[in-house]
Amino acid sequence: MALVNPLHPDHDPETKKLSEFFNETLGFCPNSVLTMQYRPAISKAFVNINKAVMANEGRVTSALKRMIAWVSSNATGCRYCQAHAIRAAERYGAEQEQLDNIWEYKTHPAFSEAERAALDFSLAASQVPNAVDAEIKERLYQHWNEGEIVEMLGVISLFGYLNRWNDSMGTSIEDGAVESAEQYLGKTGWEKGKHDGSRY
Repeated sequence: MALVNPLHPDHDPETKKLSEFFNETLGFCPNSVLTMQYRPAISKAFVNINKAVMANEGRVTSALKRMIAWVSSNATGCRYCQAHAIRAAERYGAEQEQLDNIWEYKTHPAFSEAERAALDFSLAASQVPNAVDAEIKERLYQHWNEGEIVEMLGVISLFGYLNRWNDSMGTSIEDGAVESAEQYLGKTGWEKGKHDGSRY
């Protein structure tokens, strides 16, 4: 089971109201947010930064942001966030061919060079030690402007927090996220791992 059990969605009315955002994104309020409610200031701050990071102010689409999140979560090994990111990418209109071949983004023709640059940035920025270098910068600036790069790094940083939170917490994964992960990631070995609700 999870390190700390999620609280009921009605526990904190302000968090509940803010969390309506996730009904569009995922179709449910994540157990991670329900756990953060033990300290409502954390849950409210998290939802607000999530909304700010995922707002679209340039050419970085909602679908690409979720694929950036998936690459970041894959780099850190958080299966909970991998499932959430691929589900959100699906719900925000990522092309079927991209969803089916997300593992092969570096070479698959469904991905543009601009998308590859963004996803390689996510991979490099999510590694420890950090692997962002002059080559990554040069490739980013071939396709994206400063504001768009800031948006991308906002997503990567947000999921750095979520990867640490959910993997340490062993957050139980919701059925909807499992369904999406099994559909798009199962063929390459995705499984619930510590998020199956029976470990710890």
